Amino acid sequence: MNIEKTLSYMTLEEKASLCSGLGYWDTKAIDRLGIKSFVMTDGPNGVRLQQGQDDRFGLNESARATCFPTGSCLASSWDVELFHKVGAAIGREARSKNVSLVLGPAFNMKRSPLCGRNFEYLSEDPLLAGKLAAAYVNGMQSEGVGATPKHYAVNNQETLRQNIDVRIDERTLREIYLRAFEIVVKESAPWMLMSSYNKINGEFASQNKKILTDILRAEWGYKGLVVTDWYGSNERPKGVAAGQDLQMPGSDECLGDKEIVEAVKSGELDEKHVDTAVRNYLELYNKIQSVEKASPVDFAENHKIAIEAAAEGSVLLKNKDNILPISAKSRIAIIGEFAKKPRYQGGGSSHLNANHLDLPWDALTKRISLNNLTFSAGYSLEDEKPDEAMINEACEAAAKADAAVIFCGLTDDFESEGFDRTTMDMPKNHNALIEAVAAANPNTIVVLQNGSPVKMPWMDKVKGVLESYLGGEACGSAVAKILLGEINPSGKLAESFPIRLRDNPSHINFPGSRKYVEYREGIFIGYRYYASAGIETRAPFGFGLSYTTFKISDAKLSSASHAMGDSDIVVKCKVKNTGKLEGKEVVQVYVTAPHVSAIHPKIELKGFAKVKLAPNEEKEVSITLADLTFWNPDTDEWALEDGIYTIHIGNSSDNLPLSCELKVKGTIKRNSYDHNIMLGELLDHPSLGEWAKKTRKEFTIAMTGGIENTHTKLLLEKSTLELPMHILLNTGFLTTASLKKLLDELNGNA
Repeated sequence: MNIEKTLSYMTLEEKASLCSGLGYWDTKAIDRLGIKSFVMTDGPNGVRLQQGQDDRFGLNESARATCFPTGSCLASSWDVELFHKVGAAIGREARSKNVSLVLGPAFNMKRSPLCGRNFEYLSEDPLLAGKLAAAYVNGMQSEGVGATPKHYAVNNQETLRQNIDVRIDERTLREIYLRAFEIVVKESAPWMLMSSYNKINGEFASQNKKILTDILRAEWGYKGLVVTDWYGSNERPKGVAAGQDLQMPGSDECLGDKEIVEAVKSGELDEKHVDTAVRNYLELYNKIQSVEKASPVDFAENHKIAIEAAAEGSVLLKNKDNILPISAKSRIAIIGEFAKKPRYQGGGSSHLNANHLDLPWDALTKRISLNNLTFSAGYSLEDEKPDEAMINEACEAAAKADAAVIFCGLTDDFESEGFDRTTMDMPKNHNALIEAVAAANPNTIVVLQNGSPVKMPWMDKVKGVLESYLGGEACGSAVAKILLGEINPSGKLAESFPIRLRDNPSHINFPGSRKYVEYREGIFIGYRYYASAGIETRAPFGFGLSYTTFKISDAKLSSASHAMGDSDIVVKCKVKNTGKLEGKEVVQVYVTAPHVSAIHPKIELKGFAKVKLAPNEEKEVSITLADLTFWNPDTDEWALEDGIYTIHIGNSSDNLPLSCELKVKGTIKRNSYDHNIMLGELLDHPSLGEWAKKTRKEFTIAMTGGIENTHTKLLLEKSTLELPMHILLNTGFLTTASLKKLLDELNGNA
């Protein structure tokens, strides 16, 4: 379709009609211009296609689809290739159902462990979330189905999500909450992007020109369509002017369409903004129309991918005395209702109808003789109150077994889209069961099914803990394979597990008041805070055990120095499997920046790579260092600190045994220098440095009267560096003429 020609034929009313949908999942057609309707549907862990137009809130059962693990599980794989594979598989299923766009991935930052939608999100780190989400988008769109990254932006809670005003400083916004979206936009060019419900510093995201146009399009170069979250439009003409292209859902008599027409006719809205929205729509339409008809879906193959994804995302948190893997010849007590009724996906818009569900109990009985297995429910899914009879039955079975495996975690009532958690606690009956069984059998293993961090008061009383998250339809097979050693766990946490809720930096500012929430922790989110403040966690970001062991060695950089515009710095190291089993290790690279012009976290993730190794095999790994810049609020631009950066290499944020130094030439310059410039700022100046050192010494001597080894001298030596030039002027160490000459040289006027 020739977009400009088609646009010239359209009436204002027809243009406005393409700015909203027809129904809940489809768009409007314009028959006289040959424009057809297309369908989108929920994701992101599978194709959630609702049957019938009347199911406006997705209450009915959706069409069967492969249910892949939720974001929290997938992200713990730290596997870019796996994300591409999962995205492509979902894309193939979408095409087979004539779905043109899938609403996902979701990758808002995990600011607090209490966010009810954390199960769907990827990480507390924007680099990890961005790289994984970009791979998912590229995979899906390689199959001719558009991805829809969401929720843009700063949507980090469910409480009052439709109207909460997020008050956030510019540096935090740029470095943490927009960075992942920037990576996705630049590296995968998504066909569509979904705005969020909330306000950002006083303006709704769906009509926020700074977010939708100035940053997204002008700075990042985004060319796709921007859709609202469902019912996420506020003042529709204002949204169109700001860059909000499509309102969903819609209807034949959409109020927003009429508002657009009336606003244009009254002069409130310039028609050029409507034309821009329609162009973006028709660009997407052309992409959709160019896609060939789909082939039948291989659900068996997709189920294999689901098993791989669930296994890769499972994280072994504890394995005392190598309790895992367990032997199929052992007597094993399987405990917990989740073993037969697993919680394998989240609640809300991503909840779908799994094509083929593998139950943990069934997967275990295929591998272990029933003579060696017992099952006890241990708790009720309907009531969190501990049931003494059920716990006693479980303890009796555990006492007779060689090992006890407890399946537990969080029920749908504890976490879901639509509400936030108020505590990190698991249900009381789950915790009581673990305590009792661990006392009955010292060889107790806990398998967690949850979407976000939980408190583990029983951690020291059990020998093994496997965080399987919400593993999708293949959760049972994946867990069974890991427990019995058919698969070596390789997952690493994509989020920190705090010991206590109050340890989390957002704790006192989550979820805020009834009108607004303040992000007062700034850039110190997740591990950035824990590492900087020295706060111990239950399990640190990037952590995960294996059944084998690894050694990382010989770290080096491609260059010892770096400046803006130089080639990327590549970190190289060797990784060796020093154990007896094949396994995968995730090499992680963090950076400590100098504290010169701004405060920085102690460490920030700047690269990672997952590597597979046979026993005794060694490989060299190359990791390109991510952007080292920070957002300078003084000049409203990305800037580079000057000085020595420490590059750390290891396998978690808490285990970084190797390091290298990188000398970086900074870019930070003052717009202008005045009489408030401090003496210490001139010590490294190429032409004024020696003068500054000499002046510092002379000033100290003069103020102490030449007396040695006094407290006054020590005080002056330290405080002189912070002396503004006007004090040197007032004390006679500078004349008005010499100060003018100095400032002229600093400002380039000499």
